[in-house]
Amino acid sequence: MLLSEQAYKKIDRELQKYPEDQKQSAIMAALAIAQEEKGWVSPEVIEDVANYLGQPPILVQENATFYNMFDVKPVGRFKITVCTNLPCALRDGEHTMSYIKQKLGIEVGQTTADGQFTLVEGECMGACGDSPVLLVNNQHMCVRMAPEKIDAMLAELSAVKEA
Repeated sequence: MLLSEQAYKKIDRELQKYPEDQKQSAIMAALAIAQEEKGWVSPEVIEDVANYLGQPPILVQENATFYNMFDVKPVGRFKITVCTNLPCALRDGEHTMSYIKQKLGIEVGQTTADGQFTLVEGECMGACGDSPVLLVNNQHMCVRMAPEKIDAMLAELSAVKEA
């Protein structure tokens, strides 16, 4: 078993939400729990989750690779996902992406040399009226991200100490 006892307890709570013969319904929640703990879902973690849920590993792999909230390769401590769909693109989403690339010195899909930041392109986040929009670690949505707000966010994230 690759995850902590606490992670398996969280997965067990998710499993309780579904009938015994519908354990596959907890795949996404289990992957999210695993990713939160490990930082990404490696092939070994995917297999472990599959075994724990009693599901074929390919089924868990399909979920992990289909949904862009799951990282199947290592990412930085802070994953910044920028929405570049048309509504955001028309309201400075592309400029926001370019600005962050310049500030971090990386391209989309890359991680900074210090392992702190990974930059990815995201699909619609449902906040078009507040664009440009970005998401930090799939959990914290940042809206109306003008350069000065981006600078402040990056400085704040850089100052966060390891837990």
